[in-house]
Amino acid sequence: MRSGTVAVIGRANAGKSTLINVLVGEKVAIVSPKPQTTRDRILGILTRETHQIVFVDTPGIYRQRNALTDVMMKTTETASRDVDAILFVLDGHEGVREEDAELIGKYASLGVPLLVAFTKIDIMPKGNIPAELKKLADAGVEADIYPVSARKGTNLRKLEEGIAAMLPEGDTLFSEDVVSDRSEKFMVAELMREKILLKYDQEIPHGVAVVVNTFERGENGTYEVNLDIVCEKPNHKAILIGKQGRALKEVASFARMDMEKFLGAKVFLTVYVKVREDWRDSTRFLKEFGYGEE
Repeated sequence: MRSGTVAVIGRANAGKSTLINVLVGEKVAIVSPKPQTTRDRILGILTRETHQIVFVDTPGIYRQRNALTDVMMKTTETASRDVDAILFVLDGHEGVREEDAELIGKYASLGVPLLVAFTKIDIMPKGNIPAELKKLADAGVEADIYPVSARKGTNLRKLEEGIAAMLPEGDTLFSEDVVSDRSEKFMVAELMREKILLKYDQEIPHGVAVVVNTFERGENGTYEVNLDIVCEKPNHKAILIGKQGRALKEVASFARMDMEKFLGAKVFLTVYVKVREDWRDSTRFLKEFGYGEE
């Protein structure tokens, strides 16, 4: 039996969370096409008869600087030093950039076994793949590289076997029925934030936090969820709510449906929007909203 932890690292929007969700077979991380979708360290656990892979989903490497992104990048750096292997996820559709090779070299220098998942090959011309992979070879990247598609399932089994081969022999770290270390309450907040990321334009979601005030299951099995959407500016609040509250009702309805699917029960959802100016640069608010805490 082989088992161990694998830090999943890459630039923002490379497809890390989607890849983990498909490999694990359950939704353990939210997904959107926007940077900063993943803000916390999240474990996704894949258990087979011969191996257990504990994926550590990390925030995407992102250059915008504020106190929140500082916390996010610290989370990524810490994860990369406290694992048995590193899976670097590279967006094949975007093509290989110079910074990709530099980042792979940086993490390879840590002395932790590393391999590369070259993702999204289903939406790029197949003829481009060899040339893109040659760029990595020319840049001195010596890691094994797996061209994969999470959406189509292409080469995922080979990737899984390659990861498992890098792990040490030992007992499983989690029981076989566990797929994530995160609580239902955490996932409810993340599902709300996912729908905000998908519905609103670029400016709004980055400045939004979701705080769950009430998460209780009644005797009839229905969950009562009361949460706050926290934004940074009064005009962002107006956009989130929309004319006659329509935008907020729509996004809350979509979130509630996913919550019910995730929890397997009815959800009574109450949502409020609050303004906390520049909360992403406030140590107090970051701590209050749970960022940077395990």
